[in-house]
Amino acid sequence: MISSVFQSPGKIIYGQGTVKQIGEETKKYGKKVMIVTGKSSSKKTGALDKVIDSLKVENLQYIIFDKVESHPSVDTVELGTSIAKEEEIDVIVALGGGSPLDAAKGISIMLTNSGSIVDYEKKQPEVHGVPVIAVPTTAGTGSEVSKFIVITDTRRKVKMLIGGEALIPKAAILDGELTLMVPPDVTAATGMDALTHAIEAYISKKAQPATSVQALSAIKLISENLAKAVQNGENMDARNNMLFAQMQAGLAFSNASVALVHAMSRPLGAYFGVPHGLANAILLPRVMEYNRAACPEKFRDIAKTMGENTAGLSLREASNLAVKAVKELYAETGLPVKLRDVGVKEEMIETLAKDAIKSGSALVNPRKSSLEDLIDIYKSIY
Repeated sequence: MISSVFQSPGKIIYGQGTVKQIGEETKKYGKKVMIVTGKSSSKKTGALDKVIDSLKVENLQYIIFDKVESHPSVDTVELGTSIAKEEEIDVIVALGGGSPLDAAKGISIMLTNSGSIVDYEKKQPEVHGVPVIAVPTTAGTGSEVSKFIVITDTRRKVKMLIGGEALIPKAAILDGELTLMVPPDVTAATGMDALTHAIEAYISKKAQPATSVQALSAIKLISENLAKAVQNGENMDARNNMLFAQMQAGLAFSNASVALVHAMSRPLGAYFGVPHGLANAILLPRVMEYNRAACPEKFRDIAKTMGENTAGLSLREASNLAVKAVKELYAETGLPVKLRDVGVKEEMIETLAKDAIKSGSALVNPRKSSLEDLIDIYKSIY
């Protein structure tokens, strides 16, 4: 058996009411806390108040850094790092969707590593950052368990993928109650993001047994619960299942990598501000069609996992059912299906493809891609 390495946070705490344990976990790493969160959503939903209450129970000092935008930028990470140094913080509580979690992890490593966050686009940070307690409020990115972050360099219009063991949070706390106020469109986009993570981790050239188990479990839970969570945001079982599934998907892709969908989605965010989950969602069905013939056995597994009856079918027929199942699930979310619907300009397609083909994620895709292939994919869903 080829040796593999599977990395994850030291502790994953999940279940309703676990937000109350944040203070208890945080105090293990110091007394001065920076809460890194988005500009408004955690305040509106009451999630921020719940975190503060838990910190107060443990008599922890805290400051709030709520400057994180939807595509966290180099400038935001640098500002957060400067404030954290000035305040001499010991530990970070990352609260929100993927953007605040990624920004928090970026701030963490820049408190202990030299240079700029841009320096780590091509190399892994060597020194572990200050401890991060990650608390997701959306069921999508898996950043609370992953060794990756995406930070936007607005000057170059590039979404940098930065990775390394130093970026893995010390603990992840998943409380489904924190996702109850997420609106249907965000629930749908983040859920499709998680599905993309799971599917790409499963078909990635870097897939390993431990990641495949997590990926297939996530695919099953998402296929069974995403539409329920979108159509009835108060369905607590669906919310809990989606939060658990996206965590599994996060563990899978963090150790196996994502693939072509992510390579093609990052330029959409960098140039046009398309939310990451939505970009993945629009691309996923079409890229699955493109990839299917390269790994039909894995697509057959995906179809079975999503509840499709593959008995008596040829491998081609069974693998095609995976694409069909994802298309049907996507239709139930009500999300846009065309790039033009999210502000993408047709004349930029070649530029998007040139950026995407350079991505390391494209290199682990099961089908080797050409620039012309990516242009065709973008055009087919424009």
